[in-house]
Amino acid sequence: MSDKVIESKQYLHLVFGGRLKDVQGVEFADCDDLDIVGVYPSYAEAHQAWEEKARASIDDAEMRYFIVHIHRLLEPED
Repeated sequence: MSDKVIESKQYLHLVFGGRLKDVQGVEFADCDDLDIVGVYPSYAEAHQAWEEKARASIDDAEMRYFIVHIHRLLEPED
């Protein structure tokens, strides 16, 4: 049996949000006022953080939160 260690790949995700100029688009009203929630090592953790923020701002139609797949930006061929 091999003592090879299988390295798991890190899939970073950024959760952030802010007030939109128009609820139909994705342009922010003030980029200096973005809420950077955090960077997470898995989609599941990012989704949980996103969901908490989205639920907390559900009554504010102009507030929107997003998950960005940072790993896709760092290694687009994957």
